[in-house]
Amino acid sequence: MGGLWPPMPPDRLTAPKRDPDNERLRPMLLNQLHALQQQHGYLPQAELEELARRLHRPLYEIHGLATFYPHFRLTPAPALRIRLCQDLACYMKSGAAFQAQVEGLARQAGSGFELSACSCLGQCERAPAAEINGRVVAGQDQVMTALSRGAAGAGEPGTPHGAGPAGVIEPYGDGERYQALHQIIEQDGGRRVIAELESAGLRGMGGAGFPAGTKWKLVRDTPGDEKYVICNADESEPGTFKDRLLLERYPHLVLEGMLLGGYVTGARRGIVFLRHEYEAPRRAFERALAAARERGVIGPAAFGPGRGFEIELFISPGGYICGEETALLEALEGKRAEPRNKPPFPGTHGLFQRPTLINNVETFAWIPVILRRGADWWKQQGRSGCTGLKYLALSGDVERPGVYEVPLGLPVRELIEDHGGGIAGGRRLKAFAPGGASSGFLPAPMADIALDFKALAQAGSMLGSGAVVAVAEGRCMLDLALNLVRFFRNESCGKCVPCRTGSAKLVEIMERARRGAGEPADYERIDALAQVMGDTSICGLGQVAAWPLTSVIKHFPEELRAHLVERRCPERVCAL
Repeated sequence: MGGLWPPMPPDRLTAPKRDPDNERLRPMLLNQLHALQQQHGYLPQAELEELARRLHRPLYEIHGLATFYPHFRLTPAPALRIRLCQDLACYMKSGAAFQAQVEGLARQAGSGFELSACSCLGQCERAPAAEINGRVVAGQDQVMTALSRGAAGAGEPGTPHGAGPAGVIEPYGDGERYQALHQIIEQDGGRRVIAELESAGLRGMGGAGFPAGTKWKLVRDTPGDEKYVICNADESEPGTFKDRLLLERYPHLVLEGMLLGGYVTGARRGIVFLRHEYEAPRRAFERALAAARERGVIGPAAFGPGRGFEIELFISPGGYICGEETALLEALEGKRAEPRNKPPFPGTHGLFQRPTLINNVETFAWIPVILRRGADWWKQQGRSGCTGLKYLALSGDVERPGVYEVPLGLPVRELIEDHGGGIAGGRRLKAFAPGGASSGFLPAPMADIALDFKALAQAGSMLGSGAVVAVAEGRCMLDLALNLVRFFRNESCGKCVPCRTGSAKLVEIMERARRGAGEPADYERIDALAQVMGDTSICGLGQVAAWPLTSVIKHFPEELRAHLVERRCPERVCAL
């Protein structure tokens, strides 16, 4: 992707001093590492040394990237490489017996194998999932079939349940696409777009819920000779897979939203930052990109003579932290994905310190829909006093896990029972995570709460990444909280001390409690760690890493007391 960033003229006097040659060469590092690993199956030392010489970079910098991102490896790969997802949905669906079966089949392959754990693969509705020789396979039977063949021969995961082939989000049907973009260009309606988004009250669908119109206006009004539009398609949080479906089914809407963002803000280049495990979405997006380029919607005259806009795909080398917008920018610049201190914010100082518009997949996809149907239509779509529609990923202990297009404000209970078919096996609901790993757990009596930004914030939780995880009776809440906190510990970039050491300490405390060695003083330790991490961590990962545990303390105090004081597990799950 090195051709995406040629040397650029200096920007505002207030911007930090830049090295144009550095801006041109740095992104090539990750691309070159990708290419080398694809060629050799790993990164040979001699090749890294040659790469350092060719790009005039110190070898330690190359090694720093290769060891930071989980996609890269420095040693030759065995004939069979198996990475098992260990995060919430897969953890709930698999267990020790499944892992033992996997290891047994791997040994039968008759050649060297490597079995390791990995973080969420974005296949939560078909859990458990595994990556076998670089290919993602989902579903227990599918994983076993693939292993019995010695490779990922069972085929790719299918399309998730829910949402239907043509939901409300599809504004064109079989008609001509990109009509919203053409209309705005013909009317020179860049400011009208912002007014429409502000009137609709569209909020970012990636987790933070920041008003989209406000963000677009900031980038538009910030001076700069070069601006960027970035689509964050790196959803990596346990329980989150809605953007995968949107990229597979509606890539043209995502493209149109990015094109509108480029036209409105004055940007000339767009980047889709996609996680490397999403092979099917990548192909779907590449097909849509090629079709749009053939029609001239993308290219040197996308917005009229002399007003070009290019969109390219950047494959993430892995890591949940890449979903944090400033860490994503660091990765695009060819660095370790470590969050930046804010302010300044990306809207004024983003990629290479240029004004940068960053939204996630769903946000971009809804924008042409709103422009076609109007802000008033959008405001009428919600429930319980809320406005708009939302894609939600439902997983865990439900009969029909999948992605569902629903009105904002829909009660959790209705999502689980009417859309998800209720709790699997005829059991009752015990708890739910309303917004992914970051949102913590709420108890079943709160299941009538509206799935909306405001309602969940008032309840001490959040809509987050648009992921609802249902938990059935019989599950140990400390056990599930430990799984999520362990995820945050594993995915911490390590840049700031509160997150790096705090998440590790929380896991240590919880593991002790799980094996019967907890003590009452752990209450104070947990509270102190949660407070410090929330107040002093640089980014959202560290700020919310303790939430799964603190939510259990708040809503399931008897379970925690049983582990810490009575040294027993009420659900007989933990080895006490």
